[in-house]
Amino acid sequence: MRLQGRWAQERMPEVTPIGKGTVRVDSSQGGSSHAMNPFAALLRKTCTETSGECIGVNLIYSGSFAITAEASCFGALRLQGGINDLNFEWILDGGEKFVTPQAALCYSAEGLGGMSREFADFFRNYIINPDRAFMRRPIVINNWEATYFDFNREKLFSIIDAAAPLGIDTFVLDDGWFGKRDDDKSGLGDWFVNEKKLEGGLKGVAEHCAEKGMKFGLWFEPEMVNEDSDLYRAHPDFAIGKRGVTPSRQRNQLILDFSRKDVVDYIYDAVSKVLKSCNISYVKWDMNRFMTEFYSEKLPYERQGELAHRYILGVYDLAHRLTSAFPNVFFEGCAGGGGRFDGGMLYYFSQIWTSDDTDAFERTKIQWGTSMCYPVSAMSCHVSACPNHQTQRITPLATRGIIASLGATGYELDLTKLDDCEKEEIKRQIASYKNIDELVLRGDLYRLSSPFNSNYFCEMLVSKDKSQAYVAGERIHGVPCDLNYIIKLKGLDPNKRYTVKELGITASGKTLENAGLLLPRLPDFGAWTWNITECK
Repeated sequence: MRLQGRWAQERMPEVTPIGKGTVRVDSSQGGSSHAMNPFAALLRKTCTETSGECIGVNLIYSGSFAITAEASCFGALRLQGGINDLNFEWILDGGEKFVTPQAALCYSAEGLGGMSREFADFFRNYIINPDRAFMRRPIVINNWEATYFDFNREKLFSIIDAAAPLGIDTFVLDDGWFGKRDDDKSGLGDWFVNEKKLEGGLKGVAEHCAEKGMKFGLWFEPEMVNEDSDLYRAHPDFAIGKRGVTPSRQRNQLILDFSRKDVVDYIYDAVSKVLKSCNISYVKWDMNRFMTEFYSEKLPYERQGELAHRYILGVYDLAHRLTSAFPNVFFEGCAGGGGRFDGGMLYYFSQIWTSDDTDAFERTKIQWGTSMCYPVSAMSCHVSACPNHQTQRITPLATRGIIASLGATGYELDLTKLDDCEKEEIKRQIASYKNIDELVLRGDLYRLSSPFNSNYFCEMLVSKDKSQAYVAGERIHGVPCDLNYIIKLKGLDPNKRYTVKELGITASGKTLENAGLLLPRLPDFGAWTWNITECK
């Protein structure tokens, strides 16, 4: 099994026979990438979601990687993984050492579900910052899809004013607040506020949030630079690339050379100055392109093969310094959506933006695949507007909220355009989420029905003591003769009795697992939840 994909369709599970020879799962883009996650699993042919043997391997690394499975003609199987050997070299002088990335390996005799739950516990208990791993997540409103670059003080204030009465606790100002930044062609690297665009600066926005009882968050893209920026004009050598050779440009930007300590130091100082300027409690760290040039002006010829790994070490260094210097700031990772969703980044950022695709159907597949080896608490999941900005699909607001509840929930739409009924729905969503957020943070996930091979998506979170559970699902399409579909629950104590609040029924865990529950009658993309509690 591999988790393959592309932008807006990350981490799609794919199972293929190994066969004789070598199967290779890799990224050579300087980052773990949208296309392939640094994870692979070996499955017995009899392995299913709930039974059978499998071995999962997850590299705790964010750079170019390779995992290979090689089946010999004599029946042996060799699994290898680590830094991608393509264009990689590292010179060691006498007395020096090289530290390789770590890997987490998991054996399960309880199918893919057992593997996933072990990985989730491992990440929560040993990788994610213990001060953040089980901390209640901020419920944010992000202005990106509400305004894109077109905003001013009044527009932002109107969104904050609309958010506060709904129970949203954090406003996050996305791209466009700094330098000369009215589109994606300029300004990256100039980490100082554009007060012509944002009268009163960041402090004015932070103070307005505080007046409304909310916290203030900010977007950065610290690893990148536009050629149309003060930073690039002063330091063109800060960008990765060879002088005199036209660089490849993605999203009109170049990558800063984080293999250089002086570049990392410069960005640390610039970002730190902003974070000290006012009361900022949340940072969204983005990264919107991967490497195409592999050349540093400061590395000698014989060490150019070290660039990609040195770059990732620079990213880790900056992340470590910022999270240490600002321990009260909550950091969220992002890479053009879910392009760098890996254990290396989760060490520094306790949640990561799962995908730029917020469509409530597409997200069922993305979140299903991501949960194969990452905890749901690490997935940042937002409710966005319809028609959806990525797919143009229209789904009910209730459905969008239910799918987003299976992770760190938030909102990304223009709240000022909602009617009273929609605002009341969001109030209900937030109140409901606060009742189950401990299950998101600490619970065990059971995947009950796959959106890849059925007409229903359904997942279930169960508390460690088996006293509480939460079921969330979505019917994908209305089709004839599909109204007697039964979901059999998992993870409950067979000897305990439970109440299913929404259905008003009481049954044993054994009955709920073996007989199951009849699904409600739903339209296209309709969704439902069941809150289940132990009878005392």
